[in-house]
Amino acid sequence: MSTGWPLFGHEAAERLFLDAHAQTRLHHAWLIEGPEGIGKARLASRLAAYLFGARGPADRPLDADENDPIWRAFASGSHPDLRLVHRELNDKGKLTQDISVDQIRALTEFFTMKPALGGWRIGIVDAIDETNKSGANALLKTLEEPPPRCVLFLINHGSQPILPTIRSRCRVLKLTALSDADCAKALEAAGAPKDAARVARGRPGRGIRLSSPSALTAADAARALLRSAPNLSDKLVTPALSAAAADPAAMEAFQAELMDWLADRAESQPAAAQLWLKQARLTGDAERLNMDAAQVAAKLVAGLYELA
Repeated sequence: MSTGWPLFGHEAAERLFLDAHAQTRLHHAWLIEGPEGIGKARLASRLAAYLFGARGPADRPLDADENDPIWRAFASGSHPDLRLVHRELNDKGKLTQDISVDQIRALTEFFTMKPALGGWRIGIVDAIDETNKSGANALLKTLEEPPPRCVLFLINHGSQPILPTIRSRCRVLKLTALSDADCAKALEAAGAPKDAARVARGRPGRGIRLSSPSALTAADAARALLRSAPNLSDKLVTPALSAAAADPAAMEAFQAELMDWLADRAESQPAAAQLWLKQARLTGDAERLNMDAAQVAAKLVAGLYELA
């Protein structure tokens, strides 16, 4: 047997869901939140496939075999009672900035129909914090008046605040970064390059995504620069900025190293916490406004000088 979607480190969240299902207290909406790259979307897929009837061994019921016909229909996108909502490609082949209100309205319409196979209708929104304001408001109608036999899974990376009215109508599954051992298992199961562990930091998805040579170079340059803090070495700034601006993956890896470094100091250093918030807003604006990578990297490093 080969598990279709192996998952590591989130056993407590899975047990909570399975207990609710066994006790027929299944909530109509589940908010799955935590850092990006730790397996939130995979957890949602495992839970949805389970509701559709895909089953693993008795001691691991969510580990459905990849040859299970229900799992195969789910994985291929051909299951008639499943709707996945995520950012789509625009006319230029690039991801849109957010999930539109039209996408959410289509999901709401999907929920008004009876399950084609007589079980559940399931929607997965990946991610709710990438949904625009109009879309979030449109989603409230479904949350306030949930149709029968429908379940909604909302992925939340925490990149943007979500409406309190959405949170209050969901049952929350809060996930955390994986331990080193679980992260190593996840990377091995995914067939990730060995260097992926260098940048993962408990987030196997991030490790896989940032295991390219340019991203690893940028991460190493950021670490070298941060090791010289609080008195940053000027001779390390130029190569760090150059490495960060190489491509989008390099920029993401550089940014991740700086933000993680600040987060590690935020609890004991109020100034680090304030700078983390400032830099988080900067990176959000950079993506939304398509800012020049070299300019963004320079602003991130300038913030470190301010902290020093």
